[in-house]
Amino acid sequence: MINNTKRSEEFDSSGLIVFIYKWRKPLLIVCLIALFGSWFFSCSWFITPKFKSIVILFPAATNSVSKALMSEQSTKGQDLMAFGEDEQAEQLLQILNSNKIRDRIIQKFNLMAHYEIDTGYRYKNSVLYQEYERNIKFNRTEYMAVKISVYDKDPQMAADIANKIGELLDSTKNQMQHQRAVTGYKIVEGEYNSLKAEVEKITDSLINIGKLGVNDVEYQSQAYNQQMAIAIMNNKPAAIKALQKKLDILGMYGGIYLTLQDALKFKTEQLTLLQTKYKQAKVDAEENLPQKFVVNDAYKAEEKSYPVRWLIVLVSTFSALFLAIMVLIIMEKISAYNKHKKFNVG
Repeated sequence: MINNTKRSEEFDSSGLIVFIYKWRKPLLIVCLIALFGSWFFSCSWFITPKFKSIVILFPAATNSVSKALMSEQSTKGQDLMAFGEDEQAEQLLQILNSNKIRDRIIQKFNLMAHYEIDTGYRYKNSVLYQEYERNIKFNRTEYMAVKISVYDKDPQMAADIANKIGELLDSTKNQMQHQRAVTGYKIVEGEYNSLKAEVEKITDSLINIGKLGVNDVEYQSQAYNQQMAIAIMNNKPAAIKALQKKLDILGMYGGIYLTLQDALKFKTEQLTLLQTKYKQAKVDAEENLPQKFVVNDAYKAEEKSYPVRWLIVLVSTFSALFLAIMVLIIMEKISAYNKHKKFNVG
């Protein structure tokens, strides 16, 4: 019993090399079979080789034309030439993973037929989406850029899809923002036109009152009163009557004139401010800015990226060798246990 324990300890600590040498022929055969098998089954007959194309881009810091070009107080986040940061990059990733881009790419390149998916299959769309996600990936780089990676059996197709996704990123995000910008523009336009109409109405009222002779209430009031005093002193009834008529008109419309004048000043200031917002909203609704800075465009790959045959062969061979060693160890343990049990029974 003690001898068996010692042998077990010796095997666990230093007998592995001796063990491998003892079983060298079976282990060599297993390695050769695994080597040949992994090399054979990783060829293009069994695994379709795929080519990889990459687009790398940085998000833009601002998407508003008015803020970038028309704002008087420009900040870093509103700089037309500034690169975006984490928040903008995450927004781009979310848009890239949206079904808006996915569906347009599927339709543009007819991926249902390209991926050879049976259109009569009940779950054809689920299979298509899984294949899309398996071949098209979006992630961040170590430099906070966004990377679009496309794998395909056709190298030109991989490059075309990657570049097209980069193009659709602009149109998709602009379309999303355009809906909001147009709604905002219509609201501002309605307020602007309404306020403009009020200013025009007040202006027309002041013109009509001006036709009655009311133009400068304070000055006219002082002047008419002075002339009235002179006319009374000189006993001129006709002049007194004419001046009294003017004073009556001034008294009737003077207060309204002053009120309208103050209202016009206030409304005009409001209209000036709203006009600036109106112009900015109009620019945002009618114009678009690129949403990205492209660092690398995709190009047709010359060498396949998948599968990596040497890695498959290496992993498969070492895995087979390790499994064979484990099986042989178990077999020896069982054989030693059976011998020991037979010896004790005898």
